[in-house]
Amino acid sequence: MIDYENLITDTVRNIKPSGIRKFFDVAERIPDAIALGVGEPDFKTPWHIRQAAIDALSKGQTRYSANAGLTPLREEIARYMERRFTLKYDPASEIIVTVGGSEAIDNIIRSVISVGDEVLIPEPSFVCYAPLTELAGGKPVILPTYEKDDFKLMPETVKAAITEKTKLLIMPYPNNPTGALMEKEDYEKIAAVIKDTNILVLSDEIYIELNYSKSKPFSFAQTEGMFDRTIVVNGFSKTYAMTGWRIGFACGPKAIMKAALKIHQYGIMCAPTVSQYAAIEALKNGDEDIENMREHYNMRRRFLLDAFESLSVPCFEPKGAFYVFPNISEFAESSEAFCNDFLEKAHVAVVPGNAFGDSGEGFIRISYAYSLDHLKKAIERLEKYIKR
Repeated sequence: MIDYENLITDTVRNIKPSGIRKFFDVAERIPDAIALGVGEPDFKTPWHIRQAAIDALSKGQTRYSANAGLTPLREEIARYMERRFTLKYDPASEIIVTVGGSEAIDNIIRSVISVGDEVLIPEPSFVCYAPLTELAGGKPVILPTYEKDDFKLMPETVKAAITEKTKLLIMPYPNNPTGALMEKEDYEKIAAVIKDTNILVLSDEIYIELNYSKSKPFSFAQTEGMFDRTIVVNGFSKTYAMTGWRIGFACGPKAIMKAALKIHQYGIMCAPTVSQYAAIEALKNGDEDIENMREHYNMRRRFLLDAFESLSVPCFEPKGAFYVFPNISEFAESSEAFCNDFLEKAHVAVVPGNAFGDSGEGFIRISYAYSLDHLKKAIERLEKYIKR
């Protein structure tokens, strides 16, 4: 009989499963459970975007595209980046269309990280960065962020972590799970630390359009002196409610994109062609959709913040993405214990903060990419749970 366990690599065996999914697998078995954890918009993909996909299907536009993506889509991405962020990219050599933002992150990490190279990763943050670094043979170096600093990455933290092996800095803002935002002046402080190094920056900007501050969305690549060392990763899942379409992109220096394209070419071939046609329509005519969804998210955000204040539950005010990150340390010994008990007794599934790194301990993540009705019911149950 084959010993499958011995065939699996140590690297893969030692990677922990995502802490996000655990509670929702359990919640699916509870008939009246309210799940508020998966970062998926409750909006349907806007009709005009779906119509573009239908039109592509009706015309039989279902063949492979170029490995880097349809030329019209890359051109539209270039126009979007210049229109929104004054960043100029050559669609022929500095943009790759990927299967969601996640594939772009994986490709960039594997393109630049060799065995032993160090990757600086702020936490709490999305769960994929450290495992993908390990799969590439690199070493994740965790940079904790704290509520007292609005969960922003502090320049002194970066400076203290840099070694001769540091090769890449991840900038995951607006942040999942905290909703924290880094603005121009914050980025300038980080830039001052790395400007004389050879460190590249992967700026994960999947939530950049979901910004509730008074300032205009700002890309790390816009920071003075950072354009040539920054790879911007973005996608259509959150901004246009296109999670299942699996379409994203990376923009960056020609040499890095050329390397990433090799991985994409052999591992994926190309992103789904019909999804690419839909993405063209989203970029051309989707600005109003973004604004509409952002307004709804902001209303839900304010509702939750007001609710936590009325319940005397401390909650950092998020300025981006669609998550709140309340501090529940007074109610349980650990965030995981709180989530287990909350699910068992109140039938509400949320994500423990430590699923996003040790510095998330004592917090829980609640997604407000759900209807206001769901959020109101969840808060009612939370109030009863706390009183109990």
